[in-house]
Amino acid sequence: MNHKNGFNPLSRTTAHRRAMSRNMVTSLFRYERITTTKAKALEVRKAAEKLITRSKVDTVHNRRQAARYIQDETILAKLFTDIGPRMKDRAGGYTRVLKLGFRQGDAADMVILELVDYKLDSGDKTEKKETKKAKEPAEKKAAPKKAAASKKDAGEKKAPAKKTSSAKTKAKAEAPAEESAEKASE
Repeated sequence: MNHKNGFNPLSRTTAHRRAMSRNMVTSLFRYERITTTKAKALEVRKAAEKLITRSKVDTVHNRRQAARYIQDETILAKLFTDIGPRMKDRAGGYTRVLKLGFRQGDAADMVILELVDYKLDSGDKTEKKETKKAKEPAEKKAAPKKAAASKKDAGEKKAPAKKTSSAKTKAKAEAPAEESAEKASE
């Protein structure tokens, strides 16, 4: 009998399964929340929880063992400097699986796999609104300058169509002077 021994091969070759698992664990640590199928989430969860347990104690050996699984150095650093210390007091169960329903097309059971202490970015909406309000006055200030420049361009278009060669050279000489004057006034 082989009760609870083994894993779900997910109908993939060994190399494909390992690569997919590594990529998904890295994405989980990067975004702290990923959407995937239920079977994949349950397999990725095993590896992620073992890595988080290792990251609670920041030693060279633990970093090297985690680096065998996580190839991205920035994510590895985040795991040991941010995620591990956050989970220090927790005895296990670092991830959560939330059911979404069935995927249209193949009816696969979809879930969200996230870290337990993940918080939705509800505060970012107010910050985004504030930054938009700050950008709007700057755009309004830039708009009159653009309008003035377009009026000058329109005035130049109304000039006679026939120009002699001496008039062309004068126009070319005046154009850089006008541009430098506009830059100086700004």
